[in-house]
Order: sequence, then C-alpha cells, then structure tokens
Amino acid sequence: MTDLLERLVPDELWTLFRRVVPPTEVIRPQGGGRRRAGDRECLAAIIFVATSGCTWRQLPPVFGPAWPTVYRRFAQWSRDRVWARLHRVILDELGARGELDWSRCAIDSVSVRAAKGGH
Repeated sequence: MTDLLERLVPDELWTLFRRVVPPTEVIRPQGGGRRRAGDRECLAAIIFVATSGCTWRQLPPVFGPAWPTVYRRFAQWSRDRVWARLHRVILDELGARGELDWSRCAIDSVSVRAAKGGH
C-alpha cells in the first residue's frame, strides 16, 4: 500500500497539498466513532479514480477508505476550491524553478467568452 501511495502522492506533492487543504476539525460530541480516513490516502484514491477511468464505486479497497468516504472528501475539497489552489501552487513552484514552458498554450472557447458583434 505504501508503495502505491507514494507513487500516486509523492512526498513533494503531499507537501504542496498540505499547504492548500483546509485544516479539519473532527467534532464528535457523543464520543467514539471511527478514526477519520487520512487525507493522503483519500488524495491517492482520488488521483487513482481521475487517472484510471474507474468509477467511484469501482475504487479498489487497497486505498483504505471506502469509496463514499473518498467521494465525500473529493466533494468537500471541490467546494473549498482546493484543486484550484493546488494548481496555482504547483504552477508557482514550477515557475520558481524555471520548469514551465510557456512557448505553447491553449485557450478553451468555453473559458473565454467570445465578444458579440465585433471582429
């Protein structure tokens, strides 16, 4: 498991991710309950789903958390705009190292609205 985890979420990515993910406060007024699934395991599972093409329900149990937990974490992080902040942090990091190649770029027509009437 740790080999798969480190392959999907290398230490450098994990360090950057921890900078953008909001802290989680687990409140259980009644006490007890299960231990909260680890963020790194959930992130690895999310990356696996995103890159493998499998559905949430097909998520292999090797990741630890069950698919509903992983999906809820994905949805929460999406609401918290973690992915946009992570993207920005990664770009900043690569730019600081001089590892970005801006010689090519693509603009999606859905992202940039076309002006009505003009040229």
